[in-house]
Parts: sequence; C-alpha cells; structure tokens
Amino acid sequence: MAVNGIPQALPTLPVHPDPETDAVIDSGLLHELAHAFGGPFHFLLPHRFDANLAAFRTALDEAGVDGRVCYAKKANKAAAWIERCAATGAGVDVASLGELREVLGHGVRGENIVVTGPAKNEELLRIAVLQGALTAVDSLDELDRLIALARTGAVRPARLLLRRLPPAQPHSRFGMDEAELDEALTRCVRAGDAVRMEGFSFHLSGYAVQPRADLAGHLVDLCLKARVLGLQADRISIGGGFAVDYAAADDWHAFLATQQPRHYHARKTFSAADFYPYHSPVAGADALRAVLAAVPDGDQGSLGSRLRETGTLLLMEPGRALLDRAGASVFRIQGVKDRDGYAILTVDGTSLSLSEQWFNSEYLPDPVLVTPAGRAGGTGVHPTCVGGATCLESDMLTWRKIPFPARPSAGDLLVYPNTAGYQMDSNESPFHDLPLPPKVVLETTEGRPRWRLDRRPAC
Repeated sequence: MAVNGIPQALPTLPVHPDPETDAVIDSGLLHELAHAFGGPFHFLLPHRFDANLAAFRTALDEAGVDGRVCYAKKANKAAAWIERCAATGAGVDVASLGELREVLGHGVRGENIVVTGPAKNEELLRIAVLQGALTAVDSLDELDRLIALARTGAVRPARLLLRRLPPAQPHSRFGMDEAELDEALTRCVRAGDAVRMEGFSFHLSGYAVQPRADLAGHLVDLCLKARVLGLQADRISIGGGFAVDYAAADDWHAFLATQQPRHYHARKTFSAADFYPYHSPVAGADALRAVLAAVPDGDQGSLGSRLRETGTLLLMEPGRALLDRAGASVFRIQGVKDRDGYAILTVDGTSLSLSEQWFNSEYLPDPVLVTPAGRAGGTGVHPTCVGGATCLESDMLTWRKIPFPARPSAGDLLVYPNTAGYQMDSNESPFHDLPLPPKVVLETTEGRPRWRLDRRPAC
C-alpha cells in the first residue's frame, strides 16, 4: 500500500504463538472439514479449557483460599465446555431457563450452578430452588418471589446471594444499594428456614484489579454483618472480568500508534476505546492472583488473607478467560474483488459469527490465510479486507486491510484465532437462511487430530 507513491506499512496484530492451534492449521484437516460442511465452522479445543480451569484452581491453592470456579456459559454456547465442567466438578454460571436446563442435562449438579441475571422469571427461579442452585438475587422484588417459591412446596431452602450495586458504578441497572441490602437482610432473617442466605455477589465492568479487591473486601464486611444476624453468609462472588492476553505488548502498542482510517475499507474509523484490550499485562489466572494479593481499601492485609481469616469462600465466574486459545473460526473465500490498491474478500459466512464487529468494534487479531497446499507464504504484501456473504454494507468480518503474504483466492480458508470467548456465537443468526456454522470438537488420539460435532441435548 502506498501514499503519494511512498510505500506505507500496514498495521498488524499477530497473536501470541500457539503451537496447538498451529498444528490444527497445518494438519490439512481444515480444508477437509470445509468441504464436508460446505460453509464456515468453528473448531474447539476442550483440553485448553481444562488447562485454563486448572490454572485458576492453582492460583486459589497458592493463596490458600477456598474457592470455586464457575464457567460463565454466556461466553460460548457449545456443549463441550459444559461436558468439561461436569467431568471436572467445576461450576457453571447461567442466566436463563434454557441455559439452566442444558447445564443440568449435561450432568452438572444443581449445587454447582450459580443463577445470575436481572428479574429472573418464575420458572427459572422455581427450577433453581428445586435443584439446589445458588441464585444471585438482584432486587427486593426478586427476593420476595424467591422466598414465596421456597415456602410453596420446595423440599429444600432457597440458596441465595444478595447482589451488591457497585458504588463506583452507581448507574448500573444491576444489584442493590446499601439501604436495599439492609432491608434484604431483614427479609432473609424473617424468612427463617425457607432460605439459606450464603453471601453476596457483584459484577464490575472493566478489568482493573484494585476496584475488584476493594469491592470484594466490602463484601467480606457485609458477610460478617450478616453472620451477626444469624445468617450463613460464608461466601462472596466477584463475577468475571479476567482479561485475555491475545497479543504481545509491543505489537499491541504499535498497532494502536499506527492505525488510521486509511488502513480500513471505506476509511472506517475506530478509536482505541472501541477496541477490546488485546494485550493485558495481567490476564487469566494471573489476574486472579493479583486480586487476591491486592489490599482492599481500608484493610491492612491482602484480600486473600482476609478471606482466609474470616473463613469466606470465593466464587468467580470467568468466561472468556476459560476459553483462551480454546478454539478458532474458519471461513472459506468465495470471491475476490480488487479495489483501489487492495482486495475485498467475500467469505461463505457473516460477521454475525465474529461478534466484535456488532459492537461498533473490530476483532483485531490477524487471521491466517490457508491455501489447499497449506499456510500461505511469500514476501509480498497483499492488502485485503474481509466481507460477509450478506447484502449489508456493514457485514464486514474485518474492515482493516490485512497485509497477507500472498494474494488470496477463492477456495482458500481464513482462520481467525482464539475466537471461543464471546466471538463465535453471541450474535449468530441464520440471516439469508444461511446455516449457523457447526462447532467441531478436536482431540488428539495417538498423535493425530480427531473430530466430532459438538453435541447439545434437546431442551
């Protein structure tokens, strides 16, 4: 790409090296699958989920903190992750009746399920009570409905957390303020054996460590207050918000410093604030370590020591962080059009299957171009943006002009790396009657990859 005849480098964002995803790309299997399905697909690596889960549990063990990891199911609809939760004894965070039924159907025990979300419907609350799930109560109205359900034919008390409105985010529509929590505690005491009030929860936007530690320390104080009233109050949930580190710091900062509207199709503009922080110096299980090591506002010791001293169990609900490097999305190129010094690709799927584009943003990690003969190589620079197969101008998988080393051709594949967390299916839709991309579970047996379709039970 040149400006006024002077060659100009295009910004790139390569992901961290990932030998396992590279092995799949170089195996030759992807073209076979693309031929079999006749359209785009996602591949899943469940052993990566297991490794990420183990890393969170190790961080808890290192801090000497009693804790439980609950996978936030909304991050990806695949059954494979729930199968791993059932097999490993991990918890699952659900927010709808369909999610709860599916999780139970895959063998996750009710006691390992946390039910979140606002203003839950009666059936969701009823099944949560019957199955012994832990419900994060968002309002006084919801608390009254849960108590009423527990008093009407329930064989066990309703397990609940009271959700705290973050003082630093007072305009959030989730949670209760201090006065509402005081009233909620009174109602829990009055409900007697109908409820088992187990503690408090919150969810913060963003990825900053100190605000999480501060609010977690506040929730421990609330637990101590509730115990004086005779309530169990022996656990807190700090929700999710554990970042994923997709790219190296130098690559990320260089990208932000150089990207300009001319680097995008139709001079599309983004600000740095529009982008997910694709580099995070503290991510995944290390972010949990940092939260446990931080000193909450007003305390003398770390959050970890406060949890240990007060006998308070820590719950967390990571989604994206458990899916780091656990899958990728594959699209087949249908056509190539030249336009003013760059190419516009059309692939056989849509940006509905790469969700970042539907939040006024862009999924920035560089896709990999794979020809029938293997990964594309060469020393050339072929600027290329990527459009979807619909008739919408806005249906762009990648607005950015990616400098591929070879000219893409129809029949080549584009592999978008590390898309399992929130990218694959948050906004998928069979628009134009295009089928939803299937999910393929990949495992290695005797040194070679094997695959099966992801399974989901009928709800």
